[in-house]
Amino acid sequence: MSHTGSVLCLNLLLFLHVVAHFRNNAQQQWPVPYRRVDSRPTADSFCEALFPFCPTGDGDGRLPSMRDSDVISVYRMQTPVWEFKYGDLLGKLHIMHDAIGFSSSETGSNFTVEWYELFQLGNCTFPHIRPEEYAPFWCNQGAACFFEGIEDLHWSQNGTLEKIGELTGNQFNDMTQWVQDDNETGIYYETWTVRSDPSPNATVWFDSYDCSQFIHRTYRKLTELGAKLSSKSQTNYTKIYLFSGEPTYLGNDSSIFGQPALKNLAADIRTFYHTFRPHQTFPDFAVSLVEAYEKVVLEKSFYLYYNFEYWHLPMKPPYIQITYEEVPLP
Repeated sequence: MSHTGSVLCLNLLLFLHVVAHFRNNAQQQWPVPYRRVDSRPTADSFCEALFPFCPTGDGDGRLPSMRDSDVISVYRMQTPVWEFKYGDLLGKLHIMHDAIGFSSSETGSNFTVEWYELFQLGNCTFPHIRPEEYAPFWCNQGAACFFEGIEDLHWSQNGTLEKIGELTGNQFNDMTQWVQDDNETGIYYETWTVRSDPSPNATVWFDSYDCSQFIHRTYRKLTELGAKLSSKSQTNYTKIYLFSGEPTYLGNDSSIFGQPALKNLAADIRTFYHTFRPHQTFPDFAVSLVEAYEKVVLEKSFYLYYNFEYWHLPMKPPYIQITYEEVPLP
């Protein structure tokens, strides 16, 4: 390398160090706020769902209007993830999916609204490593789905179907507009909640953005509109935690994967995510489990993608935890 090239490379490294130092020492807000967009982009055609998103409903979350004289019942609904395929298997691990139901007293019509991954949970949690693209490729959009009807057996057999309140027609109409606005601007799914430790007073570094969070946002909006919500049972929800020390901001695709000076970091991120690639054979999956254990537990390292940016998590015991914990109605 020439003297001029060496100087330029050194200056770039110094500049990146100063930027990282400034960011880490600025007033970083925890948890990092979820970044919304102006409008939902079209999903890339590379992304494919094993099970089609919202096959019998409206994938934009649009609901019909109601007369103000109508009384709309509100239902809390919960069932094991992939209950239609595996029954209560994931329910035994407290891995639950949440939705909200509505029933019109005037028309007798029932409606279900839920928010979930466009391309299944695995694609929202880990990216694809494509040979033709150096940066990891994410298929991590989530969206609201509205469809007519409530499948009583699906929700009640292994989960929850409980009336928790009532709305006027106007309150329902105001909520439906909010659902569309929320759905248009909050576009990506986030599996992990990242905390400093399991204690009640732990610092939350990043919060999840998943089906249950949509339900919590909807409940809060309904109470803002004047609805009274109450449950006779404990309102528990699934949380998937990672535990780490204070995260370090790394950058976005262009700042990491477009800089020769950061090629080692870029390669390490690709190697990390390659461990979690989809469609592995059983022997490859067994090897990947060992590699994941070495990286996350022994090396105490995890790369998180949040707000289209990468962060490094210095992992801490117990590393990962799935809980089923109470979140009271607002």
